[in-house]
Amino acid sequence: MTEERFDIRAVRGLSEAEAARRLKTEGPNELPQARRKNLLKIAANVLGEPMFLLLIAGGVIYLLLGDRGQAVILLGFVAVIMGMTIYQGGKTERALEALKDLTSPRARVVRDAAERRIPGREVVRGDTIIISEGDRVPADAVLVAALNLFVDEALLTGESVPVRKNPYAEEALPEAVARPGGEGIPFVYSGTLSVGGFGVARVLATGAATEIGKIGRALREIKAEKTPLQKQTGGLVRSLAVVGLSVCALVAVLYGIARRDWLEGFLAGVTLAMAVLPEEFPMVLTVFLALGAWRMSRRNVLTRRVPAVETLGGATVLCVDKTGTLTTNQMAVKKIYRPGGGDFAFFDVESAAGRPMPEEFHEIIEYAVLASRKDPFDPMEKALREAGGLWLVNTEHIHEDWTLVQEYPISGRLLVMSRVWRPNGESDYVIAAKGAPESIGDICHMTEEEGRELVSRVDRMAGEGFRVIGVARARSKPAALPDGQHAFTFEFLGLIGLADPVRPGVAAALGMCREAGIKVLMITGDYPVTAGMIARRIGLGGERPQIITGPELRAMDDWQLRRRIKEADIFCRVLPEQKLRIVNALKAGGETVAMTGDGVNDAPALKAADIGIAMGGRGTDVAREASSIVLLDDDFSSIVQGVRMGRRIFDNIKKATVYVLAIHVPIAGMALIPVVLGMPLVFMPVHIVFLELIIDPACSIIFEAEPEEQNVMARPPARGESLIGRRTLFMSMLQGASVLAAVLAVFLAAVFRGRAATEARALGFTTLVIANLALILVNRSWTMGLAASLRVRNPALWWVAGGAAIFLAAVLYAPALRSVFQFGALGPADLLVCLGAGVVSVLWFEWFKKAGRDHNRALG
Repeated sequence: MTEERFDIRAVRGLSEAEAARRLKTEGPNELPQARRKNLLKIAANVLGEPMFLLLIAGGVIYLLLGDRGQAVILLGFVAVIMGMTIYQGGKTERALEALKDLTSPRARVVRDAAERRIPGREVVRGDTIIISEGDRVPADAVLVAALNLFVDEALLTGESVPVRKNPYAEEALPEAVARPGGEGIPFVYSGTLSVGGFGVARVLATGAATEIGKIGRALREIKAEKTPLQKQTGGLVRSLAVVGLSVCALVAVLYGIARRDWLEGFLAGVTLAMAVLPEEFPMVLTVFLALGAWRMSRRNVLTRRVPAVETLGGATVLCVDKTGTLTTNQMAVKKIYRPGGGDFAFFDVESAAGRPMPEEFHEIIEYAVLASRKDPFDPMEKALREAGGLWLVNTEHIHEDWTLVQEYPISGRLLVMSRVWRPNGESDYVIAAKGAPESIGDICHMTEEEGRELVSRVDRMAGEGFRVIGVARARSKPAALPDGQHAFTFEFLGLIGLADPVRPGVAAALGMCREAGIKVLMITGDYPVTAGMIARRIGLGGERPQIITGPELRAMDDWQLRRRIKEADIFCRVLPEQKLRIVNALKAGGETVAMTGDGVNDAPALKAADIGIAMGGRGTDVAREASSIVLLDDDFSSIVQGVRMGRRIFDNIKKATVYVLAIHVPIAGMALIPVVLGMPLVFMPVHIVFLELIIDPACSIIFEAEPEEQNVMARPPARGESLIGRRTLFMSMLQGASVLAAVLAVFLAAVFRGRAATEARALGFTTLVIANLALILVNRSWTMGLAASLRVRNPALWWVAGGAAIFLAAVLYAPALRSVFQFGALGPADLLVCLGAGVVSVLWFEWFKKAGRDHNRALG
């Protein structure tokens, strides 16, 4: 049977009336529309974040103080961030829409004994559908008739090799479809692509009940989690806000009661609030992550969820989808065997390294190409034609001008495809055949000994992970052609091994992942032998990688899986929901999971992972929309660059956070101590605003531009590391306390020596500005010394330092500004005292860094 010979009258199909009734009762053949989030709800969620509340509070305070410039800056950040979040929130809901587009092609159905072409959404359960080469399957169905039907199910199984479909063998059709995957099964699935042949099928499931619909349900049920950085920052800001505002309110009340000056008390409370509340944190996160995403985009890594930039740096496990991620998802000729070649029986394409193919192997490729279609859908035939174009160009083995006479398709009884050609200027026909090696041996009428030799060669090539096909040729007089291929006298030419090639740079990238302490797991729907071969080729798991199969995984409970997963290197023959289960098991074990993939079947796991990484070039829309990060160039090594960038961002955010907390200690201390001691206020809001002009660009620009530490990819991931741990918090507070001591000492010394209050204030403020710049310098690196870090280029540092020096000179020596700041004039000796006190207050940290370097060297 061919499509031309198919008798449409033999199938009546549903009636139009019955189809309309089922469409009304069961719904259209499409996935449910993803519920659109209300923009007001998204905005409310954004405003509920402590960092945004802090920004708004800071803006309001500045408005109350009449400083519209600072208020506009802070509230402008709120508007920009909210706009970005609302825009991104709308985009992240598009995964189901992409699935919906994929599952609603046009379809050919038989109704009332007549063939019709209808929108895919109108296909109903019980419809009879016709599938031809190049058609997208509109629904899950069982085949009632098929001829040489091959279907690409990569979007469901992840495998690049199309599978052959046979019609259902029993008379009574089943009520439900079996799971996808495997040769010869009689089911076809919604969204998959026919790459060859013809079939007639009865629809068993539509819409959300299909296999691709189940993936859609899984996507809807998975809730996006906050990143560790978001959780830590939110908690830190909440704690500081509660403590800071409580202290400020208490100071304002106590000041008003003790001194009967409520206006001065309110001013003291506002000053302390501005000094204590670290409103820089939202800016730090926004700028660092936004610029980090921009830097990654320049390396072909698109960030769809900005916080994932930092999270990637903390990944402890990388789950890698083999097909399309480690491999190119394109079949290619890798090895060729010719009988009787002795020591030269094999031609290895990879080891040829650009050398021409020996003439003895040309005929094998020549006849494999002749046995393939000129414009094929099948990836294997595409690979054969590409090999012909590469190896046979400018030879006599190219026959574009030959005339095709007849084709003998593959059948269930004989897995061989033969094509009969009429060469120009010759009377005899030439027959080219390719197919399963055992079937090629059959039509070549091999002897028992020749058969054993063939099996031995096939086993050797299959053991190396190749898909093996045999090639044969025959000649025939131009008489009536026989009905079957067995009637020809075929000559066995050889074997061709095809494989899905490993992407360049994958092995090196995996090596860097191991050095960085990241465990790599391969997750694939392929067979254990093929997966193991790929793993050994890229250095995953050593010589004997530990493999867990899908059936073994199904037999495990969650506790067993969490235990076994620690030793596993490969999961093979897995189903989509099992990928999701693997990701969840890793997360339950405390891992930070990054998951790569490109197919529809990867989407639930991509969305559930801490960092979902989709392939941008070959990835489906569904995979991209479900992911946090997209590799625009499909280069696996870009993941390593992403990890490096993420770790750098986390390190620099940590440095900025330490600096912000440290500098707020002397600012808050100088705002609080005079109140406690009954002295006049030292710093007014205008002084805090001036300091913020240094602090804001320092924490958001200088530290962001710092390069990564030398050991950034030679240390284990920061597993559960807090942004501000006890040790880091202690070091930050110690830095701040030492600066506070220096500033307070200079200020009190001036007071006790009888200097005017304006001069004492100017001395304390100048010391604080200098100490502030010194804090920036020593915190640029926690591994390099000050002298070494000064040699590292960071233009923003000198712009900020130069601007601070110019502004300080202006407020000290411009009469109008000096009056606003209530400063007295300072002489050269005063400036030297401030410079010495400010620098000395933080120099002890250089000794601390040196001790750390000496300790690391001692450990080797």
